[in-house]
Amino acid sequence: MITDPTLLRIGDAAQLNHQGERETARRLLGELWDEIGRERGDPLQRCTLAHTMADAQDDVREELLWDQRALEAVELLTDARLAEAGVSLSVAGLYPSLHLSLCECYRKLGDLDRARQHLQQARDTIGALGDDDYGRLIRDGLEKVADVLR
Repeated sequence: MITDPTLLRIGDAAQLNHQGERETARRLLGELWDEIGRERGDPLQRCTLAHTMADAQDDVREELLWDQRALEAVELLTDARLAEAGVSLSVAGLYPSLHLSLCECYRKLGDLDRARQHLQQARDTIGALGDDDYGRLIRDGLEKVADVLR
């Protein structure tokens, strides 16, 4: 169970986005981004916020920028930090989703070579996910984008 208060606030903004309140979600996430210190803040908070902010974007170029920020931040994470925050995944378990998101961005932008590179990186890291709802969600997403890229 997630215990980090900032991650909980990011989750609240994600819920707003899923409920169609994209502008409000973007505003709240932007405020949190400033609060956590942007590129200097806690890598877990930065990764989670950037990945969430990417989903709230209407412009695929902005989505790509936020997903790139998430990938940069995840490289600074440790399993101990995730456990401390109450996140049940390992750092390795974060990569498939991040690469899937980047794959989709590049596909939408028409850069199919980069899309395929991130698809392969997602496939290479998918073994870190369990056979649970989250793992199945990411695997299904990979299969769908792979079908489109064939």
